[in-house]
Amino acid sequence: MLGDIGRMLLLLREALASLPAAWRQRAKVFDQLFEIGNASLFMACLLSLFIGGVLALQTGPVMSDRGVTSFIGGMVGLAMCKELGPVMMAVLIAGRIGSAIAAEIGSMRAYQEIDALRTMNINPVHYLVLPRLIAICVALPLLVVFSTLIGWMGGALVVVINPAINLSYVGYVNGLGDMVDGGDILNGLIKSLVFAFTIGIVSCHQGLETIGGPRGVGRSVTKAVVNSIALILVFDYFLTRIMIDL
Repeated sequence: MLGDIGRMLLLLREALASLPAAWRQRAKVFDQLFEIGNASLFMACLLSLFIGGVLALQTGPVMSDRGVTSFIGGMVGLAMCKELGPVMMAVLIAGRIGSAIAAEIGSMRAYQEIDALRTMNINPVHYLVLPRLIAICVALPLLVVFSTLIGWMGGALVVVINPAINLSYVGYVNGLGDMVDGGDILNGLIKSLVFAFTIGIVSCHQGLETIGGPRGVGRSVTKAVVNSIALILVFDYFLTRIMIDL
């Protein structure tokens, strides 16, 4: 485990050192942006709509019985922008995109295409890792913004159509505006950026470390997804703790 962590940190350092070469890889960055961002947008919005709805559905009647319905909008707003939005989008991207990255790079490693790149004096980190890392670091925060907005809308929809929640749409929006500010949104964006680096580095590392044929590729994909989700939850705790202190 410690060896894997060390190699991932070395890969991250090499990727960051190669950032000046990113402009030459801009076509690959745009291709990855489309795959990671645009192709994931519908699923992200659908997931967020129901997460926001479930939050309002579970807490709305309880808070209504206790006469604090004005806090429903703020509760849904804070939960979506600070916690559920970044974490759920990161888990979605880890499962959908992290697995694809590990499978693609792992297949290239298994069939010696990465060795062929080195033979042609092409750095695999510049050619394969850097475009994917940049794309995921741009796409995931944007997806978090979309998911947060859609989650707020899902909560508002449930508040309006559920008679057990004695709160109007205006009251929901006012409560959300009173409790959520720019710092809360920035909190979620910082988390999403850290999660994006985590998913990108872990997935690329597992792909580059693939040994064997199709079975090895399958193991790399599984490890990429599991390790990414585990690190997302670990980093989420420490980031939350740090931001609370600030």
